[in-house]
Amino acid sequence: MLKGIPDIISPELLKVLHEMGHGDDLVLGDANYPAASNAQRLIRSDGHGVPELLDAILQLFPLDRYVDYPVSLMQVVPGDPTIPEIQDEIKKVITKYEEQGEKLIESLERFSFYERTRKAYAIVATTERKLYGCMIIKKGVIK
Repeated sequence: MLKGIPDIISPELLKVLHEMGHGDDLVLGDANYPAASNAQRLIRSDGHGVPELLDAILQLFPLDRYVDYPVSLMQVVPGDPTIPEIQDEIKKVITKYEEQGEKLIESLERFSFYERTRKAYAIVATTERKLYGCMIIKKGVIK
């Protein structure tokens, strides 16, 4: 155990967060996201949801200040009637840690999102059941 590290952050995730450099992407995938088939590095975070994991990560992880959108969410597929309420939860977490809040968030079309995640440093597979709970965060610098 370490002081100041949220319990939800596994040793494997802590190692990856530490290894990542400025500009590297981290994906938080919901339960439906094809994490294993897209990951260069896969971290399991079973039993946890995206908003709670994001909240813990942002206690340790600076977002990139040199890009317009260090946070990317997946757009709802045209014709899908889903209202992605989880994205509002995610926005609240971002706003908790970042003064600019929602201005730091972009929405990506599904296949553009997938393409970008294949290049990510790591993918964290959660068991988040709410649809459209996938996201990408870009690591910034520690000052």
